Amino acid sequence: MTPARPTRLRRSRAWLAGALTLLYPAVIYLGLQYSTPRIMALALVVLAALRAGVAGQPGWRLLAMAACVLAVIVGMTGSAMPLKLYPALVNATMLALFAWSLWRPPTIVERIARLQDPALPPEGVAYTRRVTMAWCVFFVLNGALAMLTAALGDDRVWAVYNGGIAYLLMGAMFAGEWLVRRRVMARHAGAQRRPG
Repeated sequence: MTPARPTRLRRSRAWLAGALTLLYPAVIYLGLQYSTPRIMALALVVLAALRAGVAGQPGWRLLAMAACVLAVIVGMTGSAMPLKLYPALVNATMLALFAWSLWRPPTIVERIARLQDPALPPEGVAYTRRVTMAWCVFFVLNGALAMLTAALGDDRVWAVYNGGIAYLLMGAMFAGEWLVRRRVMARHAGAQRRPG
């Protein structure tokens, strides 16, 4: 009974960190309407502490430390700009993790695919590598747009893109990949059934 509790607590923290990451643009946008950037930097510190508490990969620990640095800069300057850099930082971390897995296989997408099919064929491994590359391109573009919206200085544009449009684009990427994967699997299954 004792070993289950830390696992459950860790899972709860991971879900909370994920939810706060998703809600971060809305929380910062609303918070800046009624409070100062220095007070809102506490939200970033809480998020960093949660991330550090559940971080299994060095990239996530690095993200937590970078978030704390952003919060310190906000504390020193009183500027809201560092608060708005966090979504770009998340994209940079995801890019680093996915790109690292291309260099040091198996790729992240292959690891996820092997959860469903441990005996992933070579064609599947090649496909997951291409999907990992596509996600790297996505994180570059999405991160660049996150930086651009932060640089524009319009809080509403920043919040709408990073708290809404970016998630819709990510959902479209997931859905598109799922549709392509089904076609690739159907084509592969058809080729397997064909004689000779």
